[in-house]
Order: sequence, then C-alpha cells, then structure tokens
Amino acid sequence: MNTPVNDVAGRKNFGSAHALVTTPQPCVMIATWDKDKNPDVMMAAWAGQLDYKQIVISLSKHKTTENLELTKAFTISFADEKTVVESDYFGMVSGNKVPDKVKKAGFTVTPSPNVDAPIIDQYPLTLECKVVSFEDGCLIGEIINMSADESILTDGKVDLAKLKPIVFDASGVCYRALGDVVGAAWGAGKALAE
Repeated sequence: MNTPVNDVAGRKNFGSAHALVTTPQPCVMIATWDKDKNPDVMMAAWAGQLDYKQIVISLSKHKTTENLELTKAFTISFADEKTVVESDYFGMVSGNKVPDKVKKAGFTVTPSPNVDAPIIDQYPLTLECKVVSFEDGCLIGEIINMSADESILTDGKVDLAKLKPIVFDASGVCYRALGDVVGAAWGAGKALAE
C-alpha cells in the first residue's frame, strides 16, 4: 500500500513507486563457491559500505545466497568498462540454470588465500569477505583483504580513473562510467568555510 504524498511545488513528483533511494549504485560482483567448488558470480546493485571493514548487500534468494550459507565467505569485485557484457550476463543468468556461467563468459578464477571464495581474475579490484550476518535478505560482510592489480594503481593507491568502474543508473536502466574528478574531498568546501 502506497502512502499518500503531497506534491512538492515546482518539481516532478513520482511518489514512492519510483523511488531511486540512492543512485547511481555500484555494480558489485559477488563470487562464491557452490557445494562442488564450482565458482558462481552475480551482479548486485544494492550494496554499500558500512565502515572501513564492512560491506552490506541486499539479496533475494538464489544460488549465491545458498552458497553464502554454505561457505560463509564471498569476494566482491567491481564491474568496469571492459567487463560490461560479462558483468551484465552474470546479473541476468542464474547459476542454478547455468552452473558453468563463469567459464561460459570466458572468465577464470583463483581461490582466495584468505576466505573460502573465488577471486574472478578479470576484475582488477577484489574485496575478500567473510559473512558477519545474513538475515532477512541483508548480507553484512567483514572485509578481510583488498587486492588490486598493479594496472589500476597510481602511487600505490587504487585509481578509479584507471579502474573505470561502472554504476547502475536506476532512472535510465543503464550502466554509466564514473566521470572526471570535480573537486577535492575535504578541500573543495574550504572556500566557504573560511
């Protein structure tokens, strides 16, 4: 049941049926092992970071959630401009129907040395995580390690301009690349603070 709302003057009003909540949303790739140690990966856009060591993801029931209950571990990678086709495929196709979808996409895996989950080799940035809790579709994971390919580093730090991650635009139902730097964090506002 939708709660009645009053229109905000001077704006297009959509009500809650079209709520974007937060947009854009990161395209995170969740990788797990199944009971036979076959890799599975899916795309999720309802994800965020709780603090420096935790990530939260909203998930409905499917193969990935079964794997999470089994292994209590997962990896998170970030879809990028180079992997749009494969990443979208991972979000469209169920591992229950296509158990070898990682191989079908032409991707390879390396077992994580820190958690019981695969690292998808074609994604240059990966978070290795263990399950802290998974209740009512809300997955909270503790980040054990972050690893990055040298190709996306500048001065030893992850460089988003090199990673070129994509985000999900819920309004346009499309993927968009992150853009240029437009200001310094904790710096651009100094002109008004002084």
